[in-house]
Amino acid sequence: MKEINRVLVIGGGAAGMMAAVAAADTGSAVTIIEKNEKLGKKLFITGKGRCNVTNGADMEAFFANVCTNSKFLYSAFYNFDNTALMDWLTKAGCPLKTERGDRIFPQSDHSSDVIAAFQRELKKRGVEILLNTEVKGLLLGDAIPLDEISDGRKRITGVTLSNGSVLKASNVIVCTGGLSYPSTGSTGDGYAFAKAAGHTVAELSPGLVPFIVRESWCRELMGLSLRNVEARLIEDGKEVYRGFGELLFTHFGVSGPLVLSASSYFGRRNGKQGSRVLGEAMLYIDLKPAMDPEQLDRRLLRDFEDNKNRQFKNILGGLFPAKLIPVMVKLSGILPEKKVNEIGREERRNFVSLIKNLPLTLKGTRGYEEAIITRGGVSVKEVNPSTMASKKVKGLYFAGEVLDLDALTGGFNLQIAWSTGHLAGQSTQGEKLF
Repeated sequence: MKEINRVLVIGGGAAGMMAAVAAADTGSAVTIIEKNEKLGKKLFITGKGRCNVTNGADMEAFFANVCTNSKFLYSAFYNFDNTALMDWLTKAGCPLKTERGDRIFPQSDHSSDVIAAFQRELKKRGVEILLNTEVKGLLLGDAIPLDEISDGRKRITGVTLSNGSVLKASNVIVCTGGLSYPSTGSTGDGYAFAKAAGHTVAELSPGLVPFIVRESWCRELMGLSLRNVEARLIEDGKEVYRGFGELLFTHFGVSGPLVLSASSYFGRRNGKQGSRVLGEAMLYIDLKPAMDPEQLDRRLLRDFEDNKNRQFKNILGGLFPAKLIPVMVKLSGILPEKKVNEIGREERRNFVSLIKNLPLTLKGTRGYEEAIITRGGVSVKEVNPSTMASKKVKGLYFAGEVLDLDALTGGFNLQIAWSTGHLAGQSTQGEKLF
């Protein structure tokens, strides 16, 4: 009689559902243990409920968009890349579409369709799903030697649940996510499991998160969105990020896709990863990146010439949104009522510099409640990149956000979850004890 390999997947999010599918495809008996009342709770709210499942970029661009430990992902990405994910979802009954920036979404614009596709495929494979069930800890035992050879490592034997019961298994895949959006159940359980198993957890911090700034004038611009601007993040006098895109002013500072990407590089230089309070850190916004300073100066000269008898505050409608004009006038140091023909060359040049380098002093970031992902996690040095298996405990695997991996916005983080989950599930064809 053929022995059945039992696999437990802790967490029913993106990585967990994919890991369960891949493990079931090897012929294993698979159980997902999910503490929420349904699968994919965080997935449901991603992309404002539309779910940016992946990105259509080539692999070179994918690796360029991974901020932490990109080389670790070679095997995972090439084993199950974005095209494989898109093909899988389409065949599972969730047609997709491509939008700006090669972002891939379900054709319906509903994240629920992605989750429904996984639920159908899990049911088809006979995967057991335990909802409202919380894992308390991992069960570890002495490793059974293969061919009388043992490296002395412990091995996984199952998990204990919060109700006191025990589930036995040869393999356990930890897919518990991070700390972002704690309301969805992301409370860092996986980090505790990893530490208890002897793993190192790299410093944790909110990732893809808005900035808190010192300048009070940001509040006057609350709700204003600026498209096609450039941002430069400067820390300790060094440029650590430069990007182009959309920025949103808030009551506490700035947000939007451009800022979220910049936050991925915040605090890395001095080792205080994502620290909420940092030393000298500035964000400079170029409001007119399509023009260099000379071109912008010539543009201002033309505007001044056409409006030479008007007041400075009244001739900026062609340059900025109405809400931004009073702030730019105040920051320029030029009197609002000053006639344009009275503005000198130095004042004009200083105004050009302000437009090209609008300064924001960074105080820190917002918390996990507003973070899209968690930076830091289980050290990838202690995980086999070819299998996602623990190097410390036999039969233990990690996948998704619980690992020390993070990327920019655009579907790249979800692809990390799909790829690592698939590889972990596929790799659980090891020793069979139960």
